[in-house]
Amino acid sequence: MTDIAPLETDRLILRAWREADKAPFAALNADPEVMRYFPKPLSREESDDLVDRIAARMSENGWGWYAVEVKGGPACIGMVGLNVPHYPVPGGPSVEVGWRLSRESWGKGYATEAAAGCLDYGFGRLGLPEIVAFTAVANTPSRAVMERLGMVRDPDADFDHPLLAEGHPLRRHVLYRQTVERWAGLSAR
Repeated sequence: MTDIAPLETDRLILRAWREADKAPFAALNADPEVMRYFPKPLSREESDDLVDRIAARMSENGWGWYAVEVKGGPACIGMVGLNVPHYPVPGGPSVEVGWRLSRESWGKGYATEAAAGCLDYGFGRLGLPEIVAFTAVANTPSRAVMERLGMVRDPDADFDHPLLAEGHPLRRHVLYRQTVERWAGLSAR
């Protein structure tokens, strides 16, 4: 869909989206367990529209939410990447790292591995001084990934997600930060 250089990790390829990715991505976006910490599961049309928007934004920026492929395995297990949120985030404008993977790929370290590759890219190629990650307070699996990445929670930057209505159970979000200096120290180990 767009000509973006892939990022590779030991087990994964983070790459531009293909038309064939739409079906597996729609399946994970329709899975209530995968979408537990998002406002709602997505219909096929909503998921396909999301892929089209992601691909267009990647084409403009040269980076973004990548399709994730397992080397020698499934061609699309979800998305991981960097993004500039289109809504206000404390301390913004910010670049966030994030992930959404199929339930079958959970527990294998793929989110951490792919996100680490994105942090390397963001700090190295893009020269970013800081990358953030945020999620609903209750999303302990994603928070654990953030902590495995050496990200540090900034409780003063916790916020109410502006796209969720007051009273929504997922509205309160926690924000984690990673700096280029801290990442360089972690990567040197």
